[in-house]
Amino acid sequence: MPTGSRPLRADAARNRDKLLATAVRVFGERGLEAPLEEIARRAGVSIGTLYNHFPTREALLDVILPQRIAALDEVAADALADPDPWNGFVCFVEGLFELQAQDRGLNDALAQRAPTSPEVEAACHRGFQHVDRIVARAKEGGALRADFDPTDLATLIWAMSQVIRQSMDTAPDLWRRCLGFFLDGLRADAARPVAVPALTPEQLTAVLRAPGPRP
Repeated sequence: MPTGSRPLRADAARNRDKLLATAVRVFGERGLEAPLEEIARRAGVSIGTLYNHFPTREALLDVILPQRIAALDEVAADALADPDPWNGFVCFVEGLFELQAQDRGLNDALAQRAPTSPEVEAACHRGFQHVDRIVARAKEGGALRADFDPTDLATLIWAMSQVIRQSMDTAPDLWRRCLGFFLDGLRADAARPVAVPALTPEQLTAVLRAPGPRP
């Protein structure tokens, strides 16, 4: 609720809470393009009530997604607390993809598969603030290949998000097998030179903002 706004009536507050809880479930089950009508129906309110509280889909996502993305903070903290830098790196990527596999909406958001607001982008940025340290520790420890850049994690997320999205209903743990192959390729003792450089931060931003087909 915006600072300075009047408190909601008790029934309106209950409806808002029901809508938020239901939206978390529906977006988690169906992704960020899930029909808002289904959220209203499952919450037991009219679509007009939903729009009274959240005028747009983005307004609803602005409330839900930052809280979901905040789970990355705990995953990153566990990774940095691991005394073995490589295990910490593995812990982070496994934890990240496990969160995505559990929540289609989060999978869409992290893969930029649906339009996101500045608030959601800021939450993603905060969630990945620790990535530089996690990657640097693993490289300094000698286990992660030296040419791996934190921006390379973005391309790994895009690839794995597609695996998760396509296999979630049929083979929900397939991403773990794919990640195992990826991780073996990231080990320093298996590295071979790669001719194409990593994305610059500016290129990464441009790629994320590039228009493209949305499922």
